[in-house]
Amino acid sequence: MEIGTIVKVSGPLVMAENMGHASIQDICYVGDLGVIGEIIEMRGDVASIQVYEETSGIGPGEPVKSTGEALSVELAPGLLAQMFDGIQRPLDVFAQQTQSHFLTRGVQLPALDHEKKWDFQPIAQVGDEVETGDILGTVQETKVITHKVMVPPGVKGVIQEIYAGAFTIDETITLIQTDKEIQPVAMLQKWPVRRARPVREKRNPDAPMITGQRVIDTFFPVTKGGAAAVPGPFGAGKTVVQHQIAKWSDVDLVVYVGCGERGNEMTDVMNEFPELIDPNTGESLMERTVLIANTSNMLVAAREASIYTGITIAEYFRDMGYSVAIMADSTSRWAEALREMSGR
Repeated sequence: MEIGTIVKVSGPLVMAENMGHASIQDICYVGDLGVIGEIIEMRGDVASIQVYEETSGIGPGEPVKSTGEALSVELAPGLLAQMFDGIQRPLDVFAQQTQSHFLTRGVQLPALDHEKKWDFQPIAQVGDEVETGDILGTVQETKVITHKVMVPPGVKGVIQEIYAGAFTIDETITLIQTDKEIQPVAMLQKWPVRRARPVREKRNPDAPMITGQRVIDTFFPVTKGGAAAVPGPFGAGKTVVQHQIAKWSDVDLVVYVGCGERGNEMTDVMNEFPELIDPNTGESLMERTVLIANTSNMLVAAREASIYTGITIAEYFRDMGYSVAIMADSTSRWAEALREMSGR
């Protein structure tokens, strides 16, 4: 791994030289602390890096290491009922590891639990011909959601072996004979957040999403597969509307991205969702929710990534055939995060 050197630090933007070996969208560890950043521009061998953590105290001359990988999320059983930050670090594990209520810099954590064993029940059989997106088997992730384990993108072939039983997300559950080789497949998929997950066809929306709010369903109906924005001044109730839709709309899953709202609002979600009972399933609402918190007191640059993280997780569950609602609150503060970088 070649090492570059910082030449300039301007807020969340760090410029480093001797980075000719790296490419755009690579993840880097910046400075002696090793804070996480992403290359957003290359000029010759000078890289401009958007750093997802606080850069105070980092100065010219410190090293920059490129990983050669794009910013990716881990997709596997263990996502539901979790709370992540903008770059998919689990906040409960973060607090345990750092023994702090604050986000300590330079902490690298696995996004999901790689030790826990999940009970995998195969659906596909030996000899079946499978391709990207076909369902290999299921894991009962929460009481409400059955996690469907799919063939990862780019894999096509015939199943040689498929196993049942308890596995971690890294262990091989099936062997697929492709054109070139026998490929082992685990439950874990990694996917770069800046790339949309592949689809066979984009269907036209044909069903309404019943939000549970009569005024919205009557005057401003939303379709499944559509999008809606809630504009308004401070204190108008935009966040409350989003909370209500997240609670009562007729979807299978909710990905709630707090990309710039106050921390208190995410706290409300944390307090209310586990106690509220979903009328469709009779179980807690938290069982079908993924929370991504990048609130107004958290790092500005990671706010920009948080929406992409949320979209990627939502697309993964969409690929399983679930209806997923993704909430982003608030997009105006997300746009401010984009301007933060472009102004430097």
